Amino acid sequence: MTNPVTIVGAGPGGLTLARVLHVHGIRATVYEADPSPEARAQGGQLDIHEHDGQRALADAGLMDEFRAIIHQGAEAARILGHDGTLLLDVPDDGGGGRPEVLRGDLRRILLDSLPEGTVRWGHKVTGARTLGDGRHELAFADGSTATGGLLVGADGAWSRVRPLLSDARPEYAGTLSVETYLYDVDERHPATAAAVGAGAMFALAPEKGIVAHREAGNVLHAYVNVFRSAEWAAGIDFGDAGAARARIAAEFGGWAPYLTALITDGETPPVARMIHTLPDGHRWDRVPGVTLLGDAAHLVPPAGDGANLAMFDGAELAKAIAAHPDDTEAALTAYEEDLFARTKTSYADAHAILDLCFGDSAPHGFVEFFRR
Repeated sequence: MTNPVTIVGAGPGGLTLARVLHVHGIRATVYEADPSPEARAQGGQLDIHEHDGQRALADAGLMDEFRAIIHQGAEAARILGHDGTLLLDVPDDGGGGRPEVLRGDLRRILLDSLPEGTVRWGHKVTGARTLGDGRHELAFADGSTATGGLLVGADGAWSRVRPLLSDARPEYAGTLSVETYLYDVDERHPATAAAVGAGAMFALAPEKGIVAHREAGNVLHAYVNVFRSAEWAAGIDFGDAGAARARIAAEFGGWAPYLTALITDGETPPVARMIHTLPDGHRWDRVPGVTLLGDAAHLVPPAGDGANLAMFDGAELAKAIAAHPDDTEAALTAYEEDLFARTKTSYADAHAILDLCFGDSAPHGFVEFFRR
């Protein structure tokens, strides 16, 4: 393949695709809206699974680098009732197969593995159009354009590449997730730190819950979830951090104070994310020279596998391209056949996990799931 593969999005999926292509001697150009790798925080911890994320990293030749960034002990998990009752305590014995790493560290090892200049920073894609014969043009926010052959949308939920393949748009899933941080937790928030423990903590009830992770540096990073309408969520002014915290905390009346402290005592402004999904089993007809991976292809409710699936998509696509160097359409057909089968399973799994965490059986259904 003489022309480089054009990738939109320098998240885990897009970078894994670029890296595995590089391993196979195939060039790639990645366009990314961020002006630099340090432009913004990359989010919290990810558990990288043996069956997808770690397989992708093995294909990328980065397992040693991956092992070096694992947060040791963070696979521990605790499930609590709303009153703080400990329902399940799973220690990290080193055999869980889902080690935790910081998203920023994962991005760094992927970036460091790519040839200089692979990622074109500060290129926010505003649209894409087909030129014919499997070629495409990208338009950028600064008014410039770029043309190329094989185009891959790795640009997440609001993909600018997806409209070339599908009319589907993400829809609000009925869940608002609010992100908070506590720092120096063992000294400043000892009761909350003890409740969370060494790894992940799930305090769950029907239609609401608090999920927290202990991160390196004595940090607790929490995701507070409430099932409410889009209109209700839009009525909260997250520009007023104190008022927003109070409004969210009011949904957790009667909960243990050391759990609601993850809301009320947050030391950064709360960040609200309305959870969106694509239609179940999202797929498209084959369009010459373009495809999708990760959330651009199969956006589902958060269930702990999004980044893993994106990385696995990227590695599988790269291997398909390498296996068909002179036949792009054969490569994309093979990749998408497997992708659509995975997508069907991922949607079903995500909805099942969501129901266990926040459905009528919560938290006990989730406890039984963990025990199985």
